[in-house]
Amino acid sequence: MTFLPPFGPGGGFGGPGGPGGPGGMPGPPSFPGGGGGGPQGIQPPTGPPPSFIPQQPASLFAVDPRAISGCLFRYTYIWPDRGPGFWMFPVFVGRNSVAGFRWNGFFWMYSGIDLQRISSFSCF
Repeated sequence: MTFLPPFGPGGGFGGPGGPGGPGGMPGPPSFPGGGGGGPQGIQPPTGPPPSFIPQQPASLFAVDPRAISGCLFRYTYIWPDRGPGFWMFPVFVGRNSVAGFRWNGFFWMYSGIDLQRISSFSCF
């Protein structure tokens, strides 16, 4: 699940002045500094993740929130049950999901994923 910026004027969630206007949703993130801040002003890492892809550990039956909470504010490689793996910098772990900054190859973007969709993970 990726959180995208709100729609522009005339089509969506902005207030009278569009995104970022009075009563509207905040506007898109600023560039080139990165993908913008997370909740309560939490900022993404200042640099890219490690340049290697770690070896995938044995798949887990289910990802326990307590286990992945040990990866908070650390570079974490996620292997989803479908699709390619990716680097994440988790800043929040809930009962059913983890949220943080996901590296897209160029910059960090705030994103979240359901714990049920994680096959395995490794943090550094």
